[in-house]
Amino acid sequence: MSHTLGIRQAQKQKTRQAFLDAALALLEEQSLSSLGLREVTRAVGVAPTAFYRHFRSTADLGVALVDEALGSLHPMVRTTVSTAGDSEERITRAVRLIADHVAAHPSHVRFIARERHGGVQPVREAIQAQLARFAEEVKAELAKDPEAEGWTDDDLLMLAHLYVDQMLITASLFLEALEAPEPSEAERRRVAHVATRQMRLISIGRQHWLD
Repeated sequence: MSHTLGIRQAQKQKTRQAFLDAALALLEEQSLSSLGLREVTRAVGVAPTAFYRHFRSTADLGVALVDEALGSLHPMVRTTVSTAGDSEERITRAVRLIADHVAAHPSHVRFIARERHGGVQPVREAIQAQLARFAEEVKAELAKDPEAEGWTDDDLLMLAHLYVDQMLITASLFLEALEAPEPSEAERRRVAHVATRQMRLISIGRQHWLD
């Protein structure tokens, strides 16, 4: 009996993932607010009624996509601001990690960039909640740095939000470079150079904040 339940659960999870993958592919060319339920079920090859065994609505599907796109990023985000190495090493590491993630998961990055300010409120709220978690985690890492001595929690959180926002901007720039009509290594290096300078500016401001 338990073996049968295990098979059913595995099949249910497989179908649910098929919905997520199909929606993500369809969202490469449109926003979530314009995505139709029948489009998704047609792409998966199931009846529309099957959709409701996994999601309450396309908004619910979008929230699940947010969890998939951002939920696994928490270790990477903490690594980008790890106290290991000096300031330049941290910046170089952060830019490289972001570039590699965009190259590996362009559809997820595109989805978050588009829906962060999109027309589906539950999805916007889910993205903001994840970004708030990122900021709290970044703040916890920043607090470990000797440079954080004398900083208030509010100021550390403000700095953490600056870093998280910059990571999103950098990811969007790398995505634009990746999707250019003629993507090139030169353009990727240009984006990395700009991102490095922008993060360096935040770092310099951080060093002098208590002045």
